[in-house]
Amino acid sequence: MKSTRYIIPSLFWKPYTKLFIKGDHANWSLHWDAIELTSVCRNLGIDVIPSTNKRLMKSQCFFNMSRYELLENWKKPNCRIAFPYYHGNPAHDEGSRKMLATIQKHHREIDRIQVSCRFMEEVILATGIDSSKVFLIHIGINRRYFTPATSANKAETRKQLGIPQSAVVIGSFQKDGNGWEEGLEPKLVKGPDVFLKTLEILKADVPNLHVLLTGPARGYVKKGLERLSIPFTHRLLDDYTDIGNYFHALNGYIVSSRDEGGPKAILEAMASGVPLISTKVGQAPDLVNHGQNGFLADIEDAEALAHWTQKVLNDNALRKTVIQNGLQTAEKNDYGNQLDLWKAFMTGFVEA
Repeated sequence: MKSTRYIIPSLFWKPYTKLFIKGDHANWSLHWDAIELTSVCRNLGIDVIPSTNKRLMKSQCFFNMSRYELLENWKKPNCRIAFPYYHGNPAHDEGSRKMLATIQKHHREIDRIQVSCRFMEEVILATGIDSSKVFLIHIGINRRYFTPATSANKAETRKQLGIPQSAVVIGSFQKDGNGWEEGLEPKLVKGPDVFLKTLEILKADVPNLHVLLTGPARGYVKKGLERLSIPFTHRLLDDYTDIGNYFHALNGYIVSSRDEGGPKAILEAMASGVPLISTKVGQAPDLVNHGQNGFLADIEDAEALAHWTQKVLNDNALRKTVIQNGLQTAEKNDYGNQLDLWKAFMTGFVEA
């Protein structure tokens, strides 16, 4: 939709009554976050304008999904500004330290920040920004795209992907290589080396292990799996909403990251009835009750990740409990059940 259609009507808009939401490039994570937030806001009766024309934004409200775009080259805004700050541990992330310094310097010009976990809430509040501007809202899930795995859809998905029905399939759906090409250089914050070490440990006791990968730039992991002689299947998705089908093929999902904002896969696995085993990153410590709806391991602890994966694979009663509780956690964090949280966020930011 062309923004020119709004130029004349915008002359009559009341100040701060329109919301502009900007995502990332098509079919990547922040793009879908923007789509979901747009839907949430419209359900709240907020007038969301499908444009990123800066001229139209003057004296209105702007939610930019990319904090980098705002904080790496800060300019005094002529509108109300909001953005999410999902991840970035300042203890070992120079880029995050610089962005946090920008928030500290310009926090009076910032109207709202969404954080996705308690750890980042503490980090953001340490900048001195007024606590009334900071809102803890987990990255939610649209459960329309995810259904629990059944024997039938598991068999069908594996057949379509060419994965043996007898395989024990572990999933990893992310981008963990630097750049957008083959990804042979690892993005260590995503823990691809820890993932490989975990699988190496698992292989000793799970001879029919198979790994299902999605996402771009997986070259480092693929080379590692070849070295370990662990069979794998890799698919690139044209449409994020197809990812729910891939969860149907899994016996377990491992998050091995060193730092995260979500990841989305935590709730996606739960909504798909797939046992989750995760390092203590991002939303995981907030959402995962260890041994009840998933499993937690210390960062870089491949032995613990492997142990809890094997535990849930071998214990039928535990697996059923974890799956059932995970489904409830996913339901609680569906975007449709976050309306009150977003209403509080938008109150005083967008005028009625």
